[in-house]
Amino acid sequence: MADDRPPDDRPPDDRPPDDQPPDDPSPGGEGAVPAVPPSGEAPPEAPLPEELVALEADLLGDDDGALPMFPLGSVLVPSMVLPLHVFEHRYRRLVRDCLSTEPEFGVVLIERGREVGGGDVRSDVGTVARIVEGAELPDGRFALQSVGTRRIRVLRWLDDAPYPRALVEDWPDEPDPQDADPGARRDDAVALLRRGLVLQLELGEPAPDPDIELSDDPEVASHQVAALAPIGPHDRQRLLVAPSTVARLELATTLLVDAVEMLEVRKEMG
Repeated sequence: MADDRPPDDRPPDDRPPDDQPPDDPSPGGEGAVPAVPPSGEAPPEAPLPEELVALEADLLGDDDGALPMFPLGSVLVPSMVLPLHVFEHRYRRLVRDCLSTEPEFGVVLIERGREVGGGDVRSDVGTVARIVEGAELPDGRFALQSVGTRRIRVLRWLDDAPYPRALVEDWPDEPDPQDADPGARRDDAVALLRRGLVLQLELGEPAPDPDIELSDDPEVASHQVAALAPIGPHDRQRLLVAPSTVARLELATTLLVDAVEMLEVRKEMG
């Protein structure tokens, strides 16, 4: 039977407390935490760690820091000169955009597939190339001269329209072990490199001058050796991704020992 007496005529035991509404409208019912504190001010939001901010931006598609990317069938390493003849239309647009803003783009090795037309499988480690000379030809093609500046890792590839782009981060060399001797490793690798270049020329193959000046700085020299060594693109990529200067020089020495042996065999066979 319904109680039709006015609320104030109900016995005290039937009345709700003064500080509680007759019916709890909160979604959680009894024990629910109010969305707004008694002061009426919304609680301050806790600051997000930098990693979460970056992840949130990534998930939302924030591509403000995207780098134009040029996948190639060859490897670019820091300090290496890269001449390019750009004829594909999407890469012409890439070059125009770079020349009108920041003259840099990323270069990564195509691990499988072709340079033209897309559909390739790309490495996730590459090098930033800086355009030092660029000329547009009458038919719209470009002749570029670029140089590798620093190593990068690809965090995420973006849509290839209008040309390949990616979110990247710089990847500097890790510190060498304290007991390592990078100077001695540099000298070993450079000596083998010069021997390999001599053999290439003796075999009639195009090669840089064996007396080319190389840096005394082990890190710079490690990239120069990687750029000049008579090895294939996948071995050059192994040198690019080596974690430290000493690791790169040691790997370069191993690869050059094999390369020199092969060149000497070819020379003996005439």
